[in-house]
Amino acid sequence: MKIQLIRNASLWLEYAGSTFLIDPMFSAQGANPPVFNTENDRRNPLVPLPFPIENWVNPDVILLTHLHPDHWDQAAIEALDKSLPLLCQPGDDASVRAGGFTDVTELNESFIFKDTIIFRTTGQHGVGEIGKLMGQVSGYVFKAEGEPTLYIAGDTIWCDDVKHALDEHHPDFTLVNAGGARFLAGGPIIMNEEDVVSLCRYAPYTKIAAIHMESINHCFTTRSGLNDRLHAEQLNDQVQIPLDGEWF
Repeated sequence: MKIQLIRNASLWLEYAGSTFLIDPMFSAQGANPPVFNTENDRRNPLVPLPFPIENWVNPDVILLTHLHPDHWDQAAIEALDKSLPLLCQPGDDASVRAGGFTDVTELNESFIFKDTIIFRTTGQHGVGEIGKLMGQVSGYVFKAEGEPTLYIAGDTIWCDDVKHALDEHHPDFTLVNAGGARFLAGGPIIMNEEDVVSLCRYAPYTKIAAIHMESINHCFTTRSGLNDRLHAEQLNDQVQIPLDGEWF
């Protein structure tokens, strides 16, 4: 298994002989407006792609956790071959096909792609009215002979859904979106420092990578801030915080 953090939640995963492009956001720096109702008006994405888009346009399959534009943007829709197989969560098929993609599969509970079994997990993209407005989100667990079990939690806070996925699959590696994104009112809609610490304490057996930071204007947890908290909690050996473009 090899993973490259492209930027934000966009990943290139090499697993069991297949390549997976996950949640591609290919927009140029500053091409999109700021997320509304937040504490600043910086345009998104905040940072450029680390390498040219051409590095990531030929995967074996595309996998989407949900369709928010920081996970599936117009630049990615335009750059990718519409005949590529694409896996998405239930209910997103029609929207994906509207972008021209022809080989779309909704992943309900599990799906076999070549030598990999992919299990869909659930999450909470915030709580209360904000959580309802943010809509359904998914995560995915990858399993294959000779490979570690990988859990990509997706856009979720620390919650019972995540605990259930950890308990059921006991992943060797867990990727969490840890940018602490939030609006002017309400709590975080993805994990923050406190959530990552909670996950570490709950599942000390899993190695964690924290992503989805420093790319979108309403994400306020930084790499340095999370690193400082992990050092204070003596958890830095359990968590890595990759940079954009980094393989890990």
